[in-house]
Amino acid sequence: MKKAETGTRDSSTKGNLPPKSVEDYLAGVPEPARSTLKKVRAAIRSALPVDATEGISYRIPTFKYKGSLVWYAAFSKHCSLFPGSLAVLKAFKSELKDFHTSKGTIHFPLDKPLPAALLKKIVKARLAEKDLK
Repeated sequence: MKKAETGTRDSSTKGNLPPKSVEDYLAGVPEPARSTLKKVRAAIRSALPVDATEGISYRIPTFKYKGSLVWYAAFSKHCSLFPGSLAVLKAFKSELKDFHTSKGTIHFPLDKPLPAALLKKIVKARLAEKDLK
């Protein structure tokens, strides 16, 4: 099996020290990816219930609600959203046709976030999955 090439992440993990907060992570991400991830973060937040939390998991930002919900990150040549669900990726396959997707991730340009409406729909689908458990 061939391993997918994702590139090197540009973040605050220089020196191999994990970021302590989302703010630390974002501070280590160069532009234009930092602005892109801030927009992604805001769109995700707007779709979450008030008791959802935010933190670092696997050295990247994550939102949690009844467990991990979604992650996002910057890499050298793209940004990614990790929806944490193959079913959600399949459900939005047609809406994601203009983006590179692979098992567990959606890639988008460093300078262009996923559309906010689509992000919110993905997050709401993940919330629905969590509420079924």
